[in-house]
Amino acid sequence: MTRAILQLFLGAILLVNLSLAGTARRPRLDGRIVGGEVTSIKDIPYQVSLQRGYHFCGGSLIAQGWILTAAHCTEGSAILISKVRIGSSRTAEGGQLVGIKRVHRHPKFDAYTIDFDFSLLELHAYSVENVTQAFVGLPEQDADIADGTPVLVSGWGNTQSSQESTAVLRAVTVPKVSQTQCTEAYGNFGNITDRMLCAGLPEGGKDACQGDSGGPLAADGILWGVVSWGYGCARPNYPGVYSRVAAVRDWIASISGI
Repeated sequence: MTRAILQLFLGAILLVNLSLAGTARRPRLDGRIVGGEVTSIKDIPYQVSLQRGYHFCGGSLIAQGWILTAAHCTEGSAILISKVRIGSSRTAEGGQLVGIKRVHRHPKFDAYTIDFDFSLLELHAYSVENVTQAFVGLPEQDADIADGTPVLVSGWGNTQSSQESTAVLRAVTVPKVSQTQCTEAYGNFGNITDRMLCAGLPEGGKDACQGDSGGPLAADGILWGVVSWGYGCARPNYPGVYSRVAAVRDWIASISGI
C-alpha cells in the first residue's frame, strides 16, 4: 500500500463512503514533490530512496545504518528484499545501495487510520567512503514548532508534470499548518491525531505526493515529520499530513539507541 492507493477511486466512491459511514478510510498517497525545485543530495544529505528495482518510498538517515521512514512503506515481506540508496540525487544511479537487515515497524501502527506511521530500518554494514551522507537531527519527545514555520519536504515522487523528471531529487518549502485547521480540513476522514502534523499552502500548488511517502519534512536540520497521507496532492485546503516525529522520539531511542 502506498500514499496514492485511493486516488484513482476517491472521485467515484468518496461521496458514497461518506454517506454510508461517518468516517471514511484515510486516503493514501505515495507522495510526490509538486511545485518544487530540483535540488542536490549535497543539500539534503540525509535523504534516501527505498528501492526494489525502482524507487517506491523515501526515508531519512538518522544515524549510521538507521533509516526512519513510514510504516505503510514497509508493509509486506517484499521490504526485506528491498534496498536503500544512500548518497545520490538520482534514483537509478550513484551513491550506494545497501541491504535492509531488520525492519522495526511501530507496534501501534494502524493501517486503516495511518496512525503511528513510522518504521525504523536497520541496515547492513556499508562503507561510507565516497558516499555523500549526513544525519538529520531529531526533536525532543513532544517538542513542536510554531504554526507557519517554513518546512522543507523532499523526494523523487510524481511531480504532476511531464516536464519535471521524477528521477532527480526535488524539494519544496511549505508552512506548518495548525492542528485546528488540519482537523477541520480532514473532518470527513477521522481525527488528526497527536502523532500527525500538517503542512501546506491554503491555495495548494505545493505538496508531497506519490513516491515521496516516508521521506523527510525538516526545518533547520531537524526532522519534524515523515510524509504520510493526504487527500490528493497540492489541492487547495487539503494540506499534506505527516507523521509527527517528536511524538515517538522515545520509541526511536528505545529501538536504535539514538
